[in-house]
Amino acid sequence: MTALGATLRNRPGARLGLAFAVVCALGVVAAVESTEGSTAVGSANPPAQADLLRRADALDGASRAERADPTAAQPDPTAAQPDPTATGSAAAVDPDVAEEPATPTEEPAPIIEPVAGMSQVQMDNATMIVDAGLTLQMPREAMVIAVATAMQESTLLNRASEVLPESKNFPHQGTGWDHDSVGLFQQRTSTGWGAVADLMDPTYSATQFYLALQRVPGWEQLRLAEAAQAVQVSAYPEHYAKHESAADAVVTEILAAR
Repeated sequence: MTALGATLRNRPGARLGLAFAVVCALGVVAAVESTEGSTAVGSANPPAQADLLRRADALDGASRAERADPTAAQPDPTAAQPDPTATGSAAAVDPDVAEEPATPTEEPAPIIEPVAGMSQVQMDNATMIVDAGLTLQMPREAMVIAVATAMQESTLLNRASEVLPESKNFPHQGTGWDHDSVGLFQQRTSTGWGAVADLMDPTYSATQFYLALQRVPGWEQLRLAEAAQAVQVSAYPEHYAKHESAADAVVTEILAAR
Protein backbone atom coordinates (compact mmCIF):
# COMPACT_ATOMS: atom_id res chain seq x y z
CA MET A 1 0.00 0.00 0.00
CA THR A 2 1.33 3.39 -0.91
CA ALA A 3 1.78 6.26 1.47
CA LEU A 4 -1.19 8.06 -0.19
CA GLY A 5 -3.42 5.06 0.39
CA ALA A 6 -2.36 4.83 4.02
CA THR A 7 -3.01 8.47 4.52
CA LEU A 8 -6.52 8.26 2.94
CA ARG A 9 -7.33 5.23 5.05
CA ASN A 10 -6.29 6.94 8.23
CA ARG A 11 -7.92 10.31 7.37
CA PRO A 12 -11.68 10.07 6.44
CA GLY A 13 -11.89 13.82 5.62
CA ALA A 14 -9.16 13.46 3.05
CA ARG A 15 -11.02 10.59 1.40
CA LEU A 16 -14.15 12.75 1.09
CA GLY A 17 -12.29 15.63 -0.52
CA LEU A 18 -10.63 13.38 -3.01
CA ALA A 19 -13.97 11.84 -3.99
CA PHE A 20 -15.49 15.28 -4.58
CA ALA A 21 -12.58 16.29 -6.81
CA VAL A 22 -12.96 13.15 -8.88
CA VAL A 23 -16.70 13.74 -9.39
CA CYS A 24 -16.09 17.34 -10.51
CA ALA A 25 -13.41 16.23 -12.96
CA LEU A 26 -15.74 13.64 -14.45
CA GLY A 27 -18.49 16.29 -14.78
CA VAL A 28 -16.19 18.63 -16.70
CA VAL A 29 -15.20 15.83 -19.08
CA ALA A 30 -18.83 14.88 -19.64
CA ALA A 31 -19.76 18.49 -20.32
CA VAL A 32 -16.97 18.88 -22.88
CA GLU A 33 -17.92 15.65 -24.64
CA SER A 34 -21.60 16.63 -24.67
CA THR A 35 -20.84 20.03 -26.19
CA GLU A 36 -18.62 18.59 -28.87
CA GLY A 37 -21.12 15.84 -29.65
CA SER A 38 -23.99 18.33 -30.07
CA THR A 39 -22.28 19.91 -33.06
CA ALA A 40 -22.12 16.65 -34.95
CA VAL A 41 -24.81 15.78 -37.49
CA GLY A 42 -27.15 13.13 -36.11
CA SER A 43 -25.72 13.38 -32.57
CA ALA A 44 -27.92 11.73 -29.94
CA ASN A 45 -26.41 13.66 -27.02
CA PRO A 46 -28.99 16.04 -25.41
CA PRO A 47 -28.27 19.80 -25.03
CA ALA A 48 -26.52 20.98 -21.92
CA GLN A 49 -28.71 21.53 -18.88
CA ALA A 50 -28.01 25.27 -18.77
CA ASP A 51 -29.11 25.61 -22.39
CA LEU A 52 -32.35 23.74 -21.66
CA LEU A 53 -33.03 26.00 -18.72
CA ARG A 54 -32.49 29.14 -20.83
CA ARG A 55 -34.88 27.89 -23.53
CA ALA A 56 -37.43 26.85 -20.96
CA ASP A 57 -37.29 30.34 -19.37
CA ALA A 58 -37.76 32.00 -22.78
CA LEU A 59 -40.77 29.85 -23.66
CA ASP A 60 -42.19 30.34 -20.20
CA GLY A 61 -41.94 34.12 -20.44
CA ALA A 62 -43.63 34.24 -23.91
CA SER A 63 -46.51 32.01 -22.95
CA ARG A 64 -47.14 33.06 -19.36
CA ALA A 65 -50.04 35.37 -20.39
CA GLU A 66 -51.53 32.60 -22.54
CA ARG A 67 -51.44 30.19 -19.62
CA ALA A 68 -53.18 32.79 -17.45
CA ASP A 69 -55.93 33.38 -20.10
CA PRO A 70 -56.08 30.58 -22.71
CA THR A 71 -58.55 32.60 -24.86
CA ALA A 72 -56.45 35.77 -24.99
CA ALA A 73 -54.40 34.75 -28.01
CA GLN A 74 -57.34 33.33 -30.00
CA PRO A 75 -59.21 35.95 -32.15
CA ASP A 76 -63.00 35.86 -31.96
CA PRO A 77 -64.26 34.89 -35.44
CA THR A 78 -67.66 36.41 -34.69
CA ALA A 79 -66.29 39.79 -33.64
CA ALA A 80 -66.99 42.72 -35.98
CA GLN A 81 -63.95 43.64 -38.00
CA PRO A 82 -62.98 47.30 -38.46
CA ASP A 83 -63.96 48.87 -41.78
CA PRO A 84 -60.71 49.76 -43.60
CA THR A 85 -62.60 52.45 -45.53
CA ALA A 86 -63.92 54.12 -42.40
CA THR A 87 -62.52 57.47 -41.27
CA GLY A 88 -62.55 58.07 -37.55
CA SER A 89 -65.75 56.74 -35.99
CA ALA A 90 -67.92 57.23 -39.09
CA ALA A 91 -67.84 54.96 -42.13
CA ALA A 92 -66.61 56.52 -45.35
CA VAL A 93 -69.34 57.40 -47.83
CA ASP A 94 -69.21 55.56 -51.13
CA PRO A 95 -68.98 58.32 -53.78
CA ASP A 96 -70.53 55.99 -56.35
CA VAL A 97 -73.76 55.63 -54.37
CA ALA A 98 -76.07 58.59 -54.91
CA GLU A 99 -77.98 59.79 -51.87
CA GLU A 100 -81.74 59.66 -52.29
CA PRO A 101 -83.27 63.13 -52.36
CA ALA A 102 -85.57 64.02 -49.50
CA THR A 103 -89.25 63.85 -50.29
CA PRO A 104 -90.54 67.41 -50.46
CA THR A 105 -93.40 68.19 -48.14
CA GLU A 106 -96.43 69.77 -49.72
CA GLU A 107 -97.25 73.13 -48.19
CA PRO A 108 -100.89 73.74 -47.33
CA ALA A 109 -102.81 76.09 -49.59
CA PRO A 110 -102.83 79.65 -48.25
CA ILE A 111 -106.02 80.90 -46.64
CA ILE A 112 -107.79 83.39 -48.89
CA GLU A 113 -109.10 86.42 -47.07
CA PRO A 114 -112.87 86.98 -47.35
CA VAL A 115 -114.26 89.61 -49.69
CA ALA A 116 -117.72 90.87 -50.60
CA GLY A 117 -118.98 90.58 -47.02
CA MET A 118 -118.27 86.84 -46.75
CA SER A 119 -117.11 85.14 -43.56
CA GLN A 120 -114.00 82.98 -43.59
CA VAL A 121 -116.15 79.83 -43.58
CA GLN A 122 -118.11 81.06 -46.59
CA MET A 123 -114.91 82.06 -48.38
CA ASP A 124 -113.42 78.63 -47.75
CA ASN A 125 -116.52 76.96 -49.19
CA ALA A 126 -116.39 79.21 -52.24
CA THR A 127 -112.73 78.26 -52.68
CA MET A 128 -113.67 74.57 -52.83
CA ILE A 129 -116.29 75.37 -55.49
CA VAL A 130 -113.75 77.27 -57.59
CA ASP A 131 -111.13 74.53 -57.16
CA ALA A 132 -113.62 71.92 -58.36
CA GLY A 133 -114.20 74.06 -61.46
CA LEU A 134 -110.47 74.33 -62.07
CA THR A 135 -110.15 70.54 -61.85
CA LEU A 136 -112.85 70.18 -64.53
CA GLN A 137 -111.24 72.99 -66.55
CA MET A 138 -114.45 74.98 -66.47
CA PRO A 139 -114.37 78.62 -67.66
CA ARG A 140 -114.51 81.47 -65.18
CA GLU A 141 -118.17 82.21 -66.04
CA ALA A 142 -119.17 78.74 -64.82
CA MET A 143 -117.43 79.36 -61.48
CA VAL A 144 -119.31 82.64 -60.99
CA ILE A 145 -122.63 80.87 -61.73
CA ALA A 146 -121.78 78.09 -59.27
CA VAL A 147 -120.77 80.43 -56.43
CA ALA A 148 -123.84 82.65 -56.95
CA THR A 149 -126.07 79.54 -56.91
CA ALA A 150 -124.58 78.36 -53.59
CA MET A 151 -125.02 81.86 -52.14
CA GLN A 152 -128.75 81.66 -52.92
CA GLU A 153 -129.32 78.02 -51.97
CA SER A 154 -127.38 77.74 -48.69
CA THR A 155 -125.77 81.16 -48.02
CA LEU A 156 -122.51 79.35 -48.87
CA LEU A 157 -122.79 77.05 -45.82
CA ASN A 158 -122.62 73.26 -45.98
CA ARG A 159 -126.03 72.55 -44.47
CA ALA A 160 -127.54 69.30 -43.26
CA SER A 161 -131.31 68.69 -43.24
CA GLU A 162 -133.55 68.23 -40.22
CA VAL A 163 -135.81 66.21 -42.52
CA LEU A 164 -132.93 63.85 -43.24
CA PRO A 165 -131.23 63.06 -39.88
CA GLU A 166 -128.59 60.96 -41.61
CA SER A 167 -127.10 64.13 -43.08
CA LYS A 168 -126.20 65.38 -39.61
CA ASN A 169 -123.77 62.50 -39.20
CA PHE A 170 -121.39 64.37 -41.52
CA PRO A 171 -119.54 67.66 -41.01
CA HIS A 172 -122.01 70.50 -41.56
CA GLN A 173 -122.53 74.19 -40.87
CA GLY A 174 -126.15 74.49 -39.83
CA THR A 175 -129.32 72.72 -40.93
CA GLY A 176 -132.40 73.41 -43.06
CA TRP A 177 -135.95 72.12 -43.48
CA ASP A 178 -136.42 72.10 -47.25
CA HIS A 179 -137.31 68.47 -47.87
CA ASP A 180 -134.16 66.32 -48.13
CA SER A 181 -132.05 69.15 -49.61
CA VAL A 182 -128.47 69.11 -48.27
CA GLY A 183 -125.06 70.64 -48.86
CA LEU A 184 -123.89 73.85 -50.50
CA PHE A 185 -126.28 73.48 -53.44
CA GLN A 186 -129.17 71.92 -51.48
CA GLN A 187 -129.17 68.92 -53.78
CA ARG A 188 -131.59 66.10 -53.02
CA THR A 189 -130.71 62.43 -52.87
CA SER A 190 -134.33 61.57 -53.70
CA THR A 191 -134.03 63.23 -57.14
CA GLY A 192 -130.84 61.46 -58.13
CA TRP A 193 -128.08 63.88 -57.17
CA GLY A 194 -126.19 61.23 -55.20
CA ALA A 195 -125.83 59.61 -51.81
CA VAL A 196 -126.23 61.78 -48.73
CA ALA A 197 -122.61 61.20 -47.68
CA ASP A 198 -121.44 62.43 -51.10
CA LEU A 199 -123.73 65.45 -51.22
CA MET A 200 -122.36 66.61 -47.87
CA ASP A 201 -118.91 66.83 -49.46
CA PRO A 202 -118.48 70.36 -50.94
CA THR A 203 -116.12 69.20 -53.69
CA TYR A 204 -118.46 66.42 -54.78
CA SER A 205 -121.58 68.59 -54.78
CA ALA A 206 -119.81 71.37 -56.73
CA THR A 207 -118.59 68.82 -59.27
CA GLN A 208 -122.15 67.55 -59.71
CA PHE A 209 -123.36 71.12 -60.32
CA TYR A 210 -120.72 71.73 -63.02
CA LEU A 211 -121.51 68.44 -64.78
CA ALA A 212 -125.21 69.32 -64.84
CA LEU A 213 -124.41 72.82 -66.16
CA GLN A 214 -122.38 71.32 -69.00
CA ARG A 215 -125.48 69.39 -70.09
CA VAL A 216 -127.48 72.60 -70.51
CA PRO A 217 -127.42 73.51 -74.21
CA GLY A 218 -125.77 76.89 -74.83
CA TRP A 219 -125.40 77.71 -71.13
CA GLU A 220 -122.51 80.08 -71.98
CA GLN A 221 -124.94 82.45 -73.74
CA LEU A 222 -127.55 82.42 -70.94
CA ARG A 223 -127.87 85.00 -68.20
CA LEU A 224 -126.56 83.85 -64.82
CA ALA A 225 -130.06 83.41 -63.39
CA GLU A 226 -131.20 81.42 -66.43
CA ALA A 227 -128.18 79.10 -66.33
CA ALA A 228 -128.53 78.50 -62.59
CA GLN A 229 -132.28 77.89 -62.92
CA ALA A 230 -131.71 75.37 -65.72
CA VAL A 231 -129.70 73.28 -63.24
CA GLN A 232 -131.56 73.91 -59.98
CA VAL A 233 -135.19 74.17 -61.16
CA SER A 234 -136.02 76.58 -58.34
CA ALA A 235 -139.39 78.11 -57.51
CA TYR A 236 -137.66 81.51 -57.49
CA PRO A 237 -135.42 81.59 -60.57
CA GLU A 238 -134.62 85.32 -60.52
CA HIS A 239 -133.18 85.23 -56.99
CA TYR A 240 -129.86 83.98 -58.33
CA ALA A 241 -129.20 87.21 -60.20
CA LYS A 242 -128.83 89.30 -57.04
CA HIS A 243 -125.67 87.41 -56.08
CA GLU A 244 -123.85 87.91 -59.37
CA SER A 245 -121.72 90.88 -58.30
CA ALA A 246 -120.59 89.31 -55.01
CA ALA A 247 -119.91 85.98 -56.71
CA ASP A 248 -117.80 87.70 -59.35
CA ALA A 249 -115.68 89.44 -56.67
CA VAL A 250 -115.22 86.19 -54.73
CA VAL A 251 -114.14 84.22 -57.80
CA THR A 252 -111.74 87.00 -58.83
CA GLU A 253 -110.08 86.92 -55.40
CA ILE A 254 -109.75 83.13 -55.36
CA LEU A 255 -108.34 82.89 -58.88
CA ALA A 256 -105.78 85.58 -58.09
CA ALA A 257 -104.48 83.39 -55.26
CA ARG A 258 -104.21 80.29 -57.48
